[in-house]
Amino acid sequence: MEILLQAENLSKSYGDKTLFTDISLSVGKNDKIALVARNGSGKTSLLNILAGTDVSDSGTVTFKNGLITGYLQQEPVLDENNSVIGQIFASSGELAQTVRCYYQAVESGNRSKINELSSRMDALQVWNSEAKAKQILGKLDLIEFNKPVKLLSGGQRKRLALAKVLFEGPQLLLLDEPTNHLDTEMTGWLENYLSRQGMTIMMVTHDRYFLDRVCNRIMEIDGGTLFEYAGNYSYFLEKRSERLEQSRAETEKARNLLRKELDWIRRTPKARTGKSKSRIDSFYKLKEKSTTRHKTENISIRSGSKRLGSKILEIKNLEKSFGQNKIISNFSYTFSRFEKVGITGKNGTGKTTFLNIITSSLEPDSGIVKTGETVHFGYFRQEGISFNDNEKVIDAARRIADTVKMGNGSVLSVSQFLNHFLFPPSRQNDFIGKLSGGEKRRLFLVTVLMRNPNFLILDEPTNDLDIDTLNILEDYLSQAKICLLVVTHDRFFLDKVADQLFVFEGNGLIKVFPGNYSQYRDFLKQSKPAVKKQVSNEWKKEIKTREKKKKLSYKEKLELDKLEKEIDSLETEMRELENALSGGELSAEELQEKSKRFSEVEKELDKKTDRWVELSEIETG
Repeated sequence: MEILLQAENLSKSYGDKTLFTDISLSVGKNDKIALVARNGSGKTSLLNILAGTDVSDSGTVTFKNGLITGYLQQEPVLDENNSVIGQIFASSGELAQTVRCYYQAVESGNRSKINELSSRMDALQVWNSEAKAKQILGKLDLIEFNKPVKLLSGGQRKRLALAKVLFEGPQLLLLDEPTNHLDTEMTGWLENYLSRQGMTIMMVTHDRYFLDRVCNRIMEIDGGTLFEYAGNYSYFLEKRSERLEQSRAETEKARNLLRKELDWIRRTPKARTGKSKSRIDSFYKLKEKSTTRHKTENISIRSGSKRLGSKILEIKNLEKSFGQNKIISNFSYTFSRFEKVGITGKNGTGKTTFLNIITSSLEPDSGIVKTGETVHFGYFRQEGISFNDNEKVIDAARRIADTVKMGNGSVLSVSQFLNHFLFPPSRQNDFIGKLSGGEKRRLFLVTVLMRNPNFLILDEPTNDLDIDTLNILEDYLSQAKICLLVVTHDRFFLDKVADQLFVFEGNGLIKVFPGNYSQYRDFLKQSKPAVKKQVSNEWKKEIKTREKKKKLSYKEKLELDKLEKEIDSLETEMRELENALSGGELSAEELQEKSKRFSEVEKELDKKTDRWVELSEIETG
């Protein structure tokens, strides 16, 4: 295998905290590597060192001669004065400069300059590149190509940085949390894109479906040491379990030997001659090995919660708009005890707005939200982290409570509860300013759960949390006797904790689906006209009880028949366009024309399929 990158004996510390020591790794051509570890273990630091934006304390990084790399940082730095399309072409090359000048001429309406630059762009075959850039931007919902970067939200900025690095198509791609701020549809597209493309990838991600479907190697930082696994996430879980079991066995063996050595040390205090000194030194090494703790052992929480009465939360005819943008349209729902609902949908469809209305942070335009008297909300917000960096971790937690009541009636001290969430005593006295971004989110989660809510609302809780923390949170949510409402694009998380979904489809439409995310995806596949399968009787019955459906009118039946024919025709055209675009035989003008038509057909197909599903549900209801 051709080696693109070789790192040897890398070490990195910040103050008195050692992240990793003497780790070595290699990246071969076509490797798709995931780097996993707990928050604060040095994943981003390692990527920064490999990308050249930081230096290690010791060790070397060697690249193949002429290797072109691209780096998606967790907090990308963009040119505020650029437009969206301008940022894609932001480099010092002739092609990029020509594109920037062309768009400046378009914005100023300088016709002579436009004509002059158009000829230059023809010579440089820029139109091919522009079509590729706009296709990637469109998939990431960045369709306002001339919008200034300074007006973009945080999520849009991260997606723009991702689009830029994908467009550049480097030989080695370093990605730090690429799925953050992507909705489920975008994440699915990125999975397919990275799997198809012949590029080499090393990334940090906690999206476990993404890991399983894209990666062929996994590297884990644990206790400052790097462990490698040749396989996807499922294989990693299996082999990691075997490694920990073996390590536990070695620790237990060391403890047995320690007891014998301890007896020898105590019985011969006066016989510690030079000859026995090596044995005494071995005793202390053995003692260190025998006290090794495996932090993944026995991690579970059964937090208590306040009593939840029969009346929980009732929503009637809820309406909300911002200007002409309809967010929620005539939505009604009554929560039952201990329901766990996941919220999914594209970015910008109003999911966070919905949560803010429920918690009275925002007023609806009309409709009623009735909250039961016994309901105590716990709200984990996207923007809710506001700690004093000069305060210690344990002091921040103690400001909430001195003790935490558990589900079995026992009481834990704040320190014990923090330990459950992977803040060992050694970290509890650290200043919050020393925590990583993921560790701060974990601490915020702890402060929400410490209040023992009986209705928990989580807005994107999985962003920047490590896999171990996600497992702990999922275990808690699955067992807790609470109501749950969670917004997340993490499909694995939804599958594990949600028993039904609110699907935000845009234009104010919210549909209730009785099942988890994988079941919902299966339902959509079964509803596709190309497959023409019937939804299972069980789901149809559930959906029918949720929504009272009317019968199709004669006009709607004609529309349904017409839609099936139109969808078949559009799907045929889409396949033909895909073949043409990937054939490599089109001229620049033809490529631009067919790329534009492909986008139009895709939008039209989505629109007609949505209408087909809507009418089909009524017909089969």
